[in-house]
Amino acid sequence: MNAPTQVPTDSTRVTAVADLADPEFWRLPRSERLSAFARLRELGAPVRFTPRTGSRAPFHALVTHADVKAASRQPQVFASAPGVTFPEPAPWAKAVFGNSMVNMDGAEHAGLRRTISRAFTPRLLAAAEENIGAVARRLVDEMTAEGPGDFMRAAPARMPFEVICDLMGIPARHRAGIAARIDHASEYVGVQRRGRARIRVPGRGLRSLARMQLEMAGIARDRRRVPADDMISALVGADVDGQALSSRQLGAFFSLLLVAGVETTRNAIAHGLVLLSAHPEQRALLESDFERHADGAVDEIVRHSTPIIQFRRTVAAECTLGGHTFLPGEKVVLLYASANRDASVFDDPDAFDITRSPNPHLGYGGGGPHHCLGAHLAKLEMKALFREMLTRLDGIRTTAEPGLVDSNFDNRVGSLPFTFGKGHPNGSP
Repeated sequence: MNAPTQVPTDSTRVTAVADLADPEFWRLPRSERLSAFARLRELGAPVRFTPRTGSRAPFHALVTHADVKAASRQPQVFASAPGVTFPEPAPWAKAVFGNSMVNMDGAEHAGLRRTISRAFTPRLLAAAEENIGAVARRLVDEMTAEGPGDFMRAAPARMPFEVICDLMGIPARHRAGIAARIDHASEYVGVQRRGRARIRVPGRGLRSLARMQLEMAGIARDRRRVPADDMISALVGADVDGQALSSRQLGAFFSLLLVAGVETTRNAIAHGLVLLSAHPEQRALLESDFERHADGAVDEIVRHSTPIIQFRRTVAAECTLGGHTFLPGEKVVLLYASANRDASVFDDPDAFDITRSPNPHLGYGGGGPHHCLGAHLAKLEMKALFREMLTRLDGIRTTAEPGLVDSNFDNRVGSLPFTFGKGHPNGSP
């Protein structure tokens, strides 16, 4: 890793800090990155980082709970457009694939979010909640039959994917292909590519998105002709204001649901098993009265693991925040992974405590118009799956450290060995 950058935090002080603009920083052990965030929070003002190579613009890191929350609730100042990830989506990509809701602001974002929110009818949500329980039971049945192995190939990845496909009404014949395309599209998000992968992988991801869009367009045509009791039918049929999603808008929304919803929830589930394995006293407390402690456990898992590390914003109007004046056009990153360990908000923030209350974590965003639309479903999925695993898979636990992916975007788990039971016929100890 390069030597720390000398960064002025205010007009009178220069402090050495870890370089968040250096890709090598994101390859450090997670504990070291969290320590670096803690040092940044102590500086008292946002720090500016300048990438040393490429065309990336300098950015300020918002690391305190107060600053991340404040910026999240001022979308007219800290805009999501032109993009919340790096690299920002190219204009031609938006024209071809549609613009994702996370990259929109103002009336455009509000109108699309309103149309989508209305499709989440009480009847559809009630059916989804019942289905979530059924999916969890089926997946644990399969885990029981298959035995221990890599947790990431078992329930975590399949749970959110099956739930979203059921909710949307994706026919079974399309699902295996879509699952593979999601993996291709999200494999290198936030990951510094090396060698030939710098050229090859982006092309594969774009091809995967294009094929997924074509499939969604075909399903949308079918639903316009013959509506069903699913979310695709609700989204492509006009609502009370006459609003409906075009095939391209539907494809962009579905891509967001799958790439964001599947990745974040499966990573949270994986980190949850890691935390419960490492903290047997917390696991025992959860098992002693699951219904009482489940909501607190889910919130604490999300806070402690923070599946989405950061989102970017572009300053749209002059603003003073955290003791610094931001100018239009400047870039900032909202570091949720840092905000969720802010000792001024969370007592003993590095501890894992499922009884933590209050727990105002920012794992689903800092509030405002971009608060996670699928947060409720994600919580239901996590509770249903942990309920089944803890009651039916005796002693389920990890057997090694998780294989984390070096990403500056999400806290991604690539592999996670696990076991359960005693004398399981398929190989557990």
